Amino acid sequence: MRLLSKILRVGLATEPLAPGGDDVLRLLHEVDAQARQLFGRALAIREVDAGSCNGCELEISGLMGPVYDSERFGVYFVASPRHADLLLVTGPVTRNMAVPLVKTYEATPAPKLVVAVGDCARTCGVFKGSYAVAGSVDQIIPVDAFVDGCPPEPTAILRGILAVIGRRR
Repeated sequence: MRLLSKILRVGLATEPLAPGGDDVLRLLHEVDAQARQLFGRALAIREVDAGSCNGCELEISGLMGPVYDSERFGVYFVASPRHADLLLVTGPVTRNMAVPLVKTYEATPAPKLVVAVGDCARTCGVFKGSYAVAGSVDQIIPVDAFVDGCPPEPTAILRGILAVIGRRR
């Protein structure tokens, strides 16, 4: 009962989206529409951390969080590559992750779409030359698009996904 009275006293406590938040919502609608044209259903994404510092994962999880809520717009993250339409790969590929990344790519059904997220996925970033790094993502598996940034913003990630889907359509 105390909680209900507090809710009634405080009222609406949500904040409007920050500037640029509308861009993300527009992009999510566009990704959903194009994915439904290409696949006939919502887009299923398998995110693979191939050895990143987790900066890109923070931005990707922001897409799934309560602010943008990508699942509301038909963009789902799945646990198995067998259920995925698109692989979202972050970080330079470490020697320990090279084989699992190839196996994940092979387990993904056709048409296989791959988006490499972050500067490290393209150039290995600060990890370049490390004994533990096998190379950039495109040296291990074919990549359809790169999303630059360290880490890239959610809008940039969505634009990369949209570019890949648009090319395949």
